[in-house]
Amino acid sequence: MNMKFKKIGCIADPDSKTATSALDELMKRYELLDAKNLPLDYCDVVVMLGGDGMMLKTMRHYMHTKTPIFGMNRGSVGFLLNEYRPDNLLERLHDAVVTKMYPLEMRATNKDGHIHTELAINEVSLLRETCQTANIKISVNDEVRMENLIADGILVATPAGSSAYNFAAYGPIIPLGSNVLALTPICPFRPRRWRGALLSQKSKVRFDIIDSDKRPISAVADSNEYRNVTSVEVQQRQDIVMNILFDKSNGFEERVMDEQFNC
Repeated sequence: MNMKFKKIGCIADPDSKTATSALDELMKRYELLDAKNLPLDYCDVVVMLGGDGMMLKTMRHYMHTKTPIFGMNRGSVGFLLNEYRPDNLLERLHDAVVTKMYPLEMRATNKDGHIHTELAINEVSLLRETCQTANIKISVNDEVRMENLIADGILVATPAGSSAYNFAAYGPIIPLGSNVLALTPICPFRPRRWRGALLSQKSKVRFDIIDSDKRPISAVADSNEYRNVTSVEVQQRQDIVMNILFDKSNGFEERVMDEQFNC
C-alpha cells in the first residue's frame, strides 16, 4: 500500500541512549517533527525508536487517533518493529504495509466492588498473588465452560500478543487474519492436560475467582495491574483500530511464521 505522508512525527525512548541518538540522526537527515510536543492527531504518521516496550507505550498513546506507527528497533527483540536503518526512510514509509490491531478491554471487579477498566494490546492475565494456586471459573459468552481451573493463572491474548507471554506459557501463535483469541492457562494443575482454547474474536470471556479471600488474584492488562479481584471480563474492542506499519519485505505475518518454525 503506497502512502504519502506530509507531517511525519518521530519519538524515541527517553531512557535509551541508543534510541535518542537515532532520533538525533534522523532529525538531521529528514524534515521530521518532534511528536512528543505535538497534539496526538497532528501527525500523519509517527516513527517510533526503541524496543517492544516503548512500541506498546506508543501504540497505547495513539490508540484513539488511528495514526499509523512505524517502529524501528533500538531495543532488543523488536518483534513489533522494523529494522533500524537511517537510509531511505521516506521510501520505506511510502511502501509500508499496514497491519491493523485491536485491543482487548478488561473489566476487573475487586473485593470492594470497584470496577477497573483497562485496554490491553498484548494480553489480559490473571495471576496468583500468594503461594497457593488460583481457583478460577471460566465462562465464554455467558456459558460456563470450566467450573474449576487450578493453576498459577490464565490469560487471554490477541494475535499481536500471542507470540509474547502467551507463547511462553505454551499457547499458540495466532496469525493476524485468523479472527481468534488465545485462552491459555499458566502452569495448570487441574485439569492436568488442558492446554487452553482458541476463541472467536467476538467472544466475551468471564473469570470468577473461587475463594478469593484465601487465594487472591491480580488482573493485569499489559502492564496495568489490579490486585484482589473477584471477577474479570475480557472482550475485544472492534471499534478501536491501531494501524502499525511494517516494511513490505518483512511484514508481521512473516514474523509470525518465523516464530513458529525457528525453534
